[in-house]
Amino acid sequence: MYGLLLENLSEYIKKMYGEDRWEEIRRMAQVEQPSFSVHQVYCDSLIPRIAEKSQEVLGITEKEFFEQMGVHFVTFVGQYEYNRILSVLGRHMRDFLNGLDNLHEYLKFSYPKMQAPSFICENESRHGLTLHYRSKRRGFVYYTMGQIKQVARHYYHKEMRIELVCEEFLNDTLHVTFQLEFDNRAFTLASMTMTREEKHLPISASVLFEIFPFCIVFSSNMVVHSIGNSLLVILPDLVGKQITNWFELVRPLIAFKFQTILNRTNNIFELVALQPVVSDRPIDRQFILNNETDVSLEENKLRLRGQMIYMDNWQMMMYLGTPVMPNLTALVTTGLYINDLSMHDFSRDLMLVGTQQSAELKLALDQEQSKSKKLEESMRKLDEEMKRTDELLYQMIPKQVADRLRKGQNP
Repeated sequence: MYGLLLENLSEYIKKMYGEDRWEEIRRMAQVEQPSFSVHQVYCDSLIPRIAEKSQEVLGITEKEFFEQMGVHFVTFVGQYEYNRILSVLGRHMRDFLNGLDNLHEYLKFSYPKMQAPSFICENESRHGLTLHYRSKRRGFVYYTMGQIKQVARHYYHKEMRIELVCEEFLNDTLHVTFQLEFDNRAFTLASMTMTREEKHLPISASVLFEIFPFCIVFSSNMVVHSIGNSLLVILPDLVGKQITNWFELVRPLIAFKFQTILNRTNNIFELVALQPVVSDRPIDRQFILNNETDVSLEENKLRLRGQMIYMDNWQMMMYLGTPVMPNLTALVTTGLYINDLSMHDFSRDLMLVGTQQSAELKLALDQEQSKSKKLEESMRKLDEEMKRTDELLYQMIPKQVADRLRKGQNP
């Protein structure tokens, strides 16, 4: 768990109940850190522990505590300029909800170890929709409700009512169904736009597979019928095979079945190859590109991200994927070249620019983390000195008098 959530929790308590209450809760929960670094990973048990003591000290319910913490989070992230991405994620509230998975993909660039939840919308009408929330973590249901309500209020000027319909565990995943009621007239406008008549532009399959070099076309029995040109080079045996035997669906958190995918085409889909891709790249070139980095087995696995489109004329599903390549090393280990990437979506430019900047960004991040650790150590020492000061003060005068003096009151 990243410190961003913990820092939001502490700031929420300080703002709503005061510094003294936060210090009391922190000591009762046996939390040594007086503050948290937003990019540092902390133990998952911290929030439940702090939340339990907070409810005890503040005299509020679990729902009240987490929902208000979620409300506070929406304004809290503004100091890190995440409000900018929140304000442009969707034109309407329905667009924001449909793009929640995209938001978490964006955040993964800053928080690579984040265990992101998955959101799926269905049963949409002009009065609201049904939202499915899936997560590997427990205890964030009311927190999520607070965030969504505040986003609707702050960015879309809408009041939203959220009903928790059901909550269940499927294997190690929490599945929660929410019924969201809000003014969703944008859904009616979108439906009218979809019904307009359009002229059909004839296009050959060969051109389509050249435009989308990593596309996969598969039928209702999950058998692959065609693939893009670049994918054909590195996975020539994929055609005619079950896609589920070659790829794992990692996002969204749903079953890898045709009908399930058909009902969720508004989501971003991420596929990961089950087996590492064997590169035929010459050893000397591979060594030159990899001489500074140890290549893990996971980096050899092809990772694709894109959308699913049902082709009514073919009665098949077409996956328009793009390879996820964090650096040149990942490109090399999967047997790809720059010219294998799409020309029209800036994949090539992003790869080259990202490689150029990655070293500088890594150095800057390391420096910031070092400064953060030094600051945490200074805060810890300050906390110890304050405790010693209190102990010395209590030895000199009664505790009740000392507490009133510290608050600036007349003893």
